[in-house]
Amino acid sequence: MSLDSVTQSVDEAVSEFFEPIAEWLGEVVFYTVPVGEADLPLIVAWLVVAGLVFTSWFGLIQVRKFKLAVDVVRGKYDEKGSVGEVNHFQALTAAVSGTVGLGNIAGVAVAVSIGGAGATFWMILCGLLGMATKFVEVTLGVKYREVHADGTVSGGPMHYLPKGLAERFGKNGKTLGKVLAVLASFLILFFGLFGGNLFQVNQSYAQLVSVAGGEDGALGSSAGALFFGILVAAIVGVVLLGGIRSIANVTSRLVPAMAGVYILACLIVILVNITAVPDALVSIVERAFNPQGVVGGVLGALIIGFKRAAFSNEAGLGSAPIAHSAVKTKHPASEGLVALLEPFIDTVVVCTMTALTIVIANPASLEEARTNEGIGGVTITSDAFETVLPWFPYVLTVAVLLFAISTVLTWGYYGLKSWTYLFGRSRASEVTYKVVYTLFAVAGSLLTLQTLIDLADAFLFSLAVINIIGLYLLAPLVKRELNTFLEYVRARKAGEDPGDDEQESAKTTA
Repeated sequence: MSLDSVTQSVDEAVSEFFEPIAEWLGEVVFYTVPVGEADLPLIVAWLVVAGLVFTSWFGLIQVRKFKLAVDVVRGKYDEKGSVGEVNHFQALTAAVSGTVGLGNIAGVAVAVSIGGAGATFWMILCGLLGMATKFVEVTLGVKYREVHADGTVSGGPMHYLPKGLAERFGKNGKTLGKVLAVLASFLILFFGLFGGNLFQVNQSYAQLVSVAGGEDGALGSSAGALFFGILVAAIVGVVLLGGIRSIANVTSRLVPAMAGVYILACLIVILVNITAVPDALVSIVERAFNPQGVVGGVLGALIIGFKRAAFSNEAGLGSAPIAHSAVKTKHPASEGLVALLEPFIDTVVVCTMTALTIVIANPASLEEARTNEGIGGVTITSDAFETVLPWFPYVLTVAVLLFAISTVLTWGYYGLKSWTYLFGRSRASEVTYKVVYTLFAVAGSLLTLQTLIDLADAFLFSLAVINIIGLYLLAPLVKRELNTFLEYVRARKAGEDPGDDEQESAKTTA
């Protein structure tokens, strides 16, 4: 029996078993209600409303404190003796690597093809709102993190939900928090294995095959797929064994590199078509309020834009606080401010660059997708670049590989923290997880398991319901942490020494 027949049999068997479950859960999690002629997924509305609430609650913090956030990333307010494993910049790049990925390349193309150029405007708005949500959840992640005896750190919704709710509401809050923490850990773990690992490897392999001769090329065979999977698994395994320090060291170089390669390509297309830029910008704004050929009109464009942005930056899902919790700081709100830059980079910058490139180039595949005569996604983006750079598919392949590897690494860390919360921090437990995770990387090049990936997406966005309820209940504590950090900043600017006797907000465990 050949490797092809084995993998196909596994794919079919898994799909047949899990497809009904995935379909049912998808209908529940992504339940839509008609709004005019468009359908609004309630989970997207839930995320957007959270962004609006926190933007109002914290007085447009994403605008007022943007410069301060940049200063914190630059290390201007670093404090000696702070516990943690990585600096602010490394924590930011580790978290960004989990969100900046194929969604910024293929997802934006889908948004523009379905919602028109105007969907870009609504994507940007949703990204700006998500900045406030990221601030809240990451501040809580650092405040209620656990610093272990060996200096490593654990954080995320599985920690701030039980601890924060217990602090605010006592015994009943603690019980509710523990239940929510277990659910959150399971949801993050499942998505990490299938969405954050298997899917990323699968899609990067597909792109590599497409530029290496297709199915008849050197990598098109099952042997080529196995070789690629083993290579990625080896890279992931080695880095993952080093923990968040190792991951941060890689992502702090990889994320700027991949963003630089991709944005440079965008800029080349834009500069070659520089005379078309003003019309493209006008088109994006005008068609946000007067879309042409978009089902549902303005609401349809708005919903598509919000949906793609919410899926892209993950604000409110509770994943990013896991990476940010490892930062070296004595003030949780300092990292919350750093985190609000994440949706800005992911959605406002990278997604907008992609959308602008597509709108300016207007490749034939975009029109085909609009009329349902062709395929969308990454093909549209690739074709847009190819109008100026005929060799761009090779550059896109490099970008996709970098995006995929960094995402796999970050979700490997997220999954590890969820695994150890559920099954303990023993060496045997951690090694077991890392072996399983690396094997999933190998499987990613051989299998598609699309049904499980759909299931993982539903699980991940189920987490938003759990997480945002907690954010609402704990927001007053976040405001207190923000005021404490702003007092510290004012003292530093005044030339005063705030001292080292401030209480460390992180909870230390033996």
